[in-house]
Amino acid sequence: MKLKLRTRLVVAFIIITVIPLTMIFAVVTGLRSYQMSAFSKAYNLKERVDLLSGNSLQIFNRLTREEQKEISGILKSDPDRFVDQDFLQKLNENLTSKYAYMIVRKGDTLIYDGNSHITQGLYEQLPRYEEIDSTLDGAIYLDGETQHLVKQMDFLYSDNEKGSVFIVSNVDGLLPEIKVMMAEMLFAAIMIILFTDAILMMWVYRSVVSPLGRLQVATKKIKDGNLDFNLEVENDDEIGQLCQDFEEMRIRLKESAEEKVQYDKENKELISNISHDLKTPITAIKGYVEGIMDGVASSPEKLDRYIRTIYNKANDMDKLIDELTFYSKIDTNKIPYTFSKINVSNYFGDCIDEVGLEMEARSIELGYFNYVDNDVIIIADAEQMRRVINNIISNSVKYMDKKSGIINIRIKDVGDFIQVEIEDNGRGIPAKDLPSIFDRFYRTDSSRNSSQGGSGIGLSIVKKIIEDHGGRIWATSKEGIGTEIHFVLRKYQEVMQE
Repeated sequence: MKLKLRTRLVVAFIIITVIPLTMIFAVVTGLRSYQMSAFSKAYNLKERVDLLSGNSLQIFNRLTREEQKEISGILKSDPDRFVDQDFLQKLNENLTSKYAYMIVRKGDTLIYDGNSHITQGLYEQLPRYEEIDSTLDGAIYLDGETQHLVKQMDFLYSDNEKGSVFIVSNVDGLLPEIKVMMAEMLFAAIMIILFTDAILMMWVYRSVVSPLGRLQVATKKIKDGNLDFNLEVENDDEIGQLCQDFEEMRIRLKESAEEKVQYDKENKELISNISHDLKTPITAIKGYVEGIMDGVASSPEKLDRYIRTIYNKANDMDKLIDELTFYSKIDTNKIPYTFSKINVSNYFGDCIDEVGLEMEARSIELGYFNYVDNDVIIIADAEQMRRVINNIISNSVKYMDKKSGIINIRIKDVGDFIQVEIEDNGRGIPAKDLPSIFDRFYRTDSSRNSSQGGSGIGLSIVKKIIEDHGGRIWATSKEGIGTEIHFVLRKYQEVMQE
């Protein structure tokens, strides 16, 4: 079961408070019951004594009750025995095992002192003969430097001399059994607390500290520039969500880093491509200019051919620079669009007229087929759409490998859209390259010795413009047969207001 961090804190509070208290209560109750039974059995008590009642006088009173009855019986049958020191010593030994001792007084004379450390002050506090009723089952409490519980039994010797037997219990401290029991209870309480705390610490470590530790290690790896790792997310609590967010951040950072590397690579490739493609026409221009300067173009016809070649190469450079400038606008997402209503038939008819002369000059047959009604309108930027048509046709011309080149342009009505198809009979595109032809800087022929040249961004510009118009573009091709570029644009429809 997945617990939220707040729930875990509540559970931790229960573990560290309620559970230990409950267990301590159960252990104390069990130890108390066991010690009470053991105490009663050890001292031959007929009733159980509550060792934790706080009434130690009652406990000491009950401990010597049997000895008190035994001594009372002897006093009635043979009082003169209480001058026999050996007899008195034996009785005192029995009392000593129960944390008491005996004092025997005859008249005002101390006959026997079971505790040689008895103070004069205590002896002076002992009650006089028949000062208290010795027939009662009780005792008196004497307070002084030390506290004592005293049981008094008065009698008469055979010579009618007054005598008193005192059973004295020192109640200053706790019974050893109580001390042992309290030590056991304290030990049990400490062990319970340590046990529950250990469980709590393990739980907190596994659920809180361990994930934070992994998070710290992951942070250090990112700080060191290492993004090639996975941060495992085990729980679905707040810390787990934090780890999940951190992992997503790592993935995005890695993607950004990879994109930057790719971007830098593409920029370097672009610079290399542009440098190469600029160098080619510049070299040609320099060569023809030098030919003119050296007088190689000796006839007007040859001079005119040289000048036209220089002009065409300059146009190629201008187109290349224009393409690069437009690419920079794509990269910063600052393409200037001027959208307007455009009649499909008229617009594409004009485009065909513009490119028709160039295709004728290149001996390429241009076919135009319009299958849409004359009133079909789209919302588009006329200049940018012309760039789309020119870039696609230029790409077809660039890779034309047939002597009799053919380019067919078809405009179709496909419901809410118009579909434009530009087909050529060029070399075609390999199937492995087809999905990538609209990527920036992608060229099916990566060799810079290729006579076609090009920056590799023409079709990526086309894709960007079409998508910014809300359309879609794709390609089909067969090697050796030709390529067909398709794109669709949504028709403009008037909204009728009631």
